[in-house]
Amino acid sequence: MTKAHSSPVSSPVGQRGRPREFDLDAALDGAIGVFTRKGFHGVSVAELAGAMNVSAGSLYKAFPDKHAIFIAALDRYICLRQANIAARLTNAQSGHAALAAILTAYAELASGEGGKLGCLVVASNVELGSDDAVVANRIAAQLGRYRQRFADLLKQGQLDGTIRADIDPDDMASLLLCVTQGMRVVGKTGQSFEAMQRTVSQMLLILA
Repeated sequence: MTKAHSSPVSSPVGQRGRPREFDLDAALDGAIGVFTRKGFHGVSVAELAGAMNVSAGSLYKAFPDKHAIFIAALDRYICLRQANIAARLTNAQSGHAALAAILTAYAELASGEGGKLGCLVVASNVELGSDDAVVANRIAAQLGRYRQRFADLLKQGQLDGTIRADIDPDDMASLLLCVTQGMRVVGKTGQSFEAMQRTVSQMLLILA
């Protein structure tokens, strides 16, 4: 149950016909916290069970190994982040406004105590991305979705007149990806929201 690469399973595997004995989402939220703080290799199964508020026996019934728990936690983290960003875009009336909403969300995530905790996607890529194909593929896919969303919003902004027409949407999307992921790294040093928002303001000036 401690191998880093023993299973590509992305969802828990329970015994057939037996109901799960715990709230999966709540348990995975606990796993997200401890994995983000300590990394995959720094967490024991006992620590996971405590963080997830699940008995070791129930944990073994639901997941084949620690790697499967990690993948399930990473998947939930990605899903929650996508939902958070989608909610920010609900009232955006232009491409520029949508990009401003996303960048401001990153400024919030990368500042204060939450910023010091860091990002599970970034941390997982650093720790496991080079030698864990399952993790690497998930992160590459998620970063690709981030980049595509930026490109789509840049194109939308060019159509509605809020983004400069001379900007290459694909190239700028790659820059925005690097800036936002870099904000999560710098945020671990304990940045204020105001400091992060100044970075956002500079990026928005470039786009308009």
